[in-house]
Amino acid sequence: MTEPRFLIVNADDLGLSAAVNEGIFAAHEHGVVTSTSLMVDRPAALVAAEELTEHPDLAVGLHLEPNDCRAQLERFRELIGRDPTHLDSHKHVHEAEPMSAAAEEIAAEVGVPLRNRKVRYEGGFYGRTPAREPAPEAISPDHLIELIRALPPGWTEIGCHPAAGPVSISSYDSERQVELQTLIDPQVKNLLNVSDVQLCSFAQVSNN
Repeated sequence: MTEPRFLIVNADDLGLSAAVNEGIFAAHEHGVVTSTSLMVDRPAALVAAEELTEHPDLAVGLHLEPNDCRAQLERFRELIGRDPTHLDSHKHVHEAEPMSAAAEEIAAEVGVPLRNRKVRYEGGFYGRTPAREPAPEAISPDHLIELIRALPPGWTEIGCHPAAGPVSISSYDSERQVELQTLIDPQVKNLLNVSDVQLCSFAQVSNN
């Protein structure tokens, strides 16, 4: 018997801009995004929090930036009215000190997963190489389908960064619109409908 495979598709950077908010909600409503991570100190965070009431099935985590983690947690609680379903960070800053220990402490305190700890993180859906060169093939529907087909048993998170329009404040800009089209591509959704991969959200990850 094949061991079960569970997939979370998490959209980072909610609150970064109106275009990012719109893209994330579209990728959830029409595509395969099941979870998102909120940047609480960014310009569109308040609007994002208000719009989240229209998407009750979208799990919402905290996307930490390199400043006071606890202040960001309190701001999240003010905006959303509850604790985050998970923790991750901008450009993975929680993977090194001084953010690592603080992020792990808060995740343990709240009782939620921290990225790439309990749930395996798959970062292969990203339109740049490690040298920051363009890699459009890495955010194509074919590549996302390959990643899904190759998932190991257990829980995996695939990270993504969709947007519905230009995001001039981000160096990762035009790629976000390509990601959105891939995340809502019927081929991707159809694969999940017929595969043995169960699409889940961070709200479904056991805290045990």
